[in-house]
Amino acid sequence: MSRLVIDTATESEIIEMALSDHVTFAQIRALHGVGPDDVKALMRRRLKPASYRAWRKRVRRFADRREAYK
Repeated sequence: MSRLVIDTATESEIIEMALSDHVTFAQIRALHGVGPDDVKALMRRRLKPASYRAWRKRVRRFADRREAYK
């Protein structure tokens, strides 16, 4: 993350949104002003390594099936 100052509650909300299969990166950017690269960096910092890898794998798998996914 480009060292944006985000409070813990907002970080938690961003993580929850990113983990949801129904929220896109565009929606996260619209609500919190945080881009996809920043979300990925936040997830990498806050999740366990295996959880982060599983999340990225799931996001990539969905992106392959749906063009407008995350």
